[in-house]
Amino acid sequence: MSLQMVSSVSNSSLLQPGFSLLNFDGHVYFFGQKGWPKRSCPTGVFLLDINQNELKMKPAIFSKDSCYLPPLRYPAICTYRGNTQSDIHQYIIHGGKTPNNDLSDKIYIMSLVSKSSKKSTFKCIEKDLAGDVPEARYGHTINVVQSRGKNMSVIFGGRSYVPLGQRTTEKWNSVVDCSPSVFLVDFEFGCCTSYMLPELQDGLSFHVSVARNDTIYILGGHSLQNNIRAPSLYKLKVDLPLGSPAVTCTILPGGISVSSAVVTQTGDREFVLVGGYQSENQKRLVCNTLVLEDNKIEIVERESPLWTPDIKHCRMWFGCDMGNGSVLLGIPGDNKQMISDTNYFYILRCKEAEEVEEEERTAQTCNEASTEDPGDSTPFEDSEEFCFSAEANSFDVDDTYNEDDEEDESETGYWITCSAHCNVDINTWVPFYSTELNKPAMILCSSGDGHWVHAQCMDLSETMLLRLSEANVKYFCNEHVDLNKGLQTPKKVGQLKKQAMKPLRKKKAMKLTPVKKSFLRRLFE
Repeated sequence: MSLQMVSSVSNSSLLQPGFSLLNFDGHVYFFGQKGWPKRSCPTGVFLLDINQNELKMKPAIFSKDSCYLPPLRYPAICTYRGNTQSDIHQYIIHGGKTPNNDLSDKIYIMSLVSKSSKKSTFKCIEKDLAGDVPEARYGHTINVVQSRGKNMSVIFGGRSYVPLGQRTTEKWNSVVDCSPSVFLVDFEFGCCTSYMLPELQDGLSFHVSVARNDTIYILGGHSLQNNIRAPSLYKLKVDLPLGSPAVTCTILPGGISVSSAVVTQTGDREFVLVGGYQSENQKRLVCNTLVLEDNKIEIVERESPLWTPDIKHCRMWFGCDMGNGSVLLGIPGDNKQMISDTNYFYILRCKEAEEVEEEERTAQTCNEASTEDPGDSTPFEDSEEFCFSAEANSFDVDDTYNEDDEEDESETGYWITCSAHCNVDINTWVPFYSTELNKPAMILCSSGDGHWVHAQCMDLSETMLLRLSEANVKYFCNEHVDLNKGLQTPKKVGQLKKQAMKPLRKKKAMKLTPVKKSFLRRLFE
């Protein structure tokens, strides 16, 4: 095992605890940034380019027939193929935290449509489910099992918010363990079935699950109800006959007390368990090899990498499986740094050096032949544990995402402070009007040289906003509407007086003849 530090280029703030990595044909993509996507990348999906120990990110796009996918943190992710003969590589994404701290109960299927040297295009569809649909959650797992030529997805564990009827203002975001139910999801017919198994008594979150054929092994995890990380090991076996599926559970000895560990696959039947926490304030620096046989699992301790002093002494760490036996690990930067959210990243390669060199040569040959293109450093809390999912290759791509390349937001206006009472925050903003998607609605104030303000900060109703956008009239924001009236009214009145004075004097001189004067005198006597 080898550990290598990589330097990030102006975008490490996007990589926060809870992100996921997707591996499509050896290319790794980042998903799940903290906060709503910026205008330059409305999808929130980036190609992760690690070239010559530098980490850069290049924004990806979605096809026109894709649904909207919010950047989700701590979701359950696994690879999926429509049937055992299909070559289409897809990912299932379920649950997770949205940027405004809500929990998602939706399930998405994402696939790579095309990739060139300039851009990567994804297709994402939301799958409608019926039956025993799992509640919104995070910190859970999803796996695909195969039995009798059919496959199904299995969802287990996680955390959810306290039910609405039991939530109070002081404990609005309190979380609880989800029920220890096992959910079988049939994507072909779009139906879910839940199973309560007597062997599963506690809801577990941030556990590890690995699958082979019709069997899933569930290892470790944390229970909020008991506040323990029991050395548990469960074997779920799923049989898919023509009739109803059958799910059985067996408790096995030899489990590990760990939560938030990462698993990366190094062989057909071999996995490596890395990191995690063995207690609330203690990281687990021991690594293990998991060997899956047809009907059993073998767990043995293996030699750990030479952890750096920074990794040893930090209280928290986070990361994700990059695939092909590689793991991206991150630790919080020094709080004394000017940028408080700076993180340091390492790549841990669990394969032998000979295997890594052979794969790098193969990847380099393919690249040459191709013409296409926690949060924070606060003490660790269980609700902010990291979850892991897919290989660090080098990409000869120059068109990379860099925050310095973005437009000046003070000019584009979407993420400015438009007024003294502006409450639009790039990290917490959510759509308010039906016409909004990835950016807040704006309206131009005509005061002076003109400036943009947020329609929501100006208390504009959607009807009024649509009317103003359609009408050819000037708009003045709340802070300039009175000032504009005060400046313009005297000018208008002054012009009217000057225009009216001259003709008025001429009319009086012409109309007040001696005859009319005598008439008026007699009238008032």
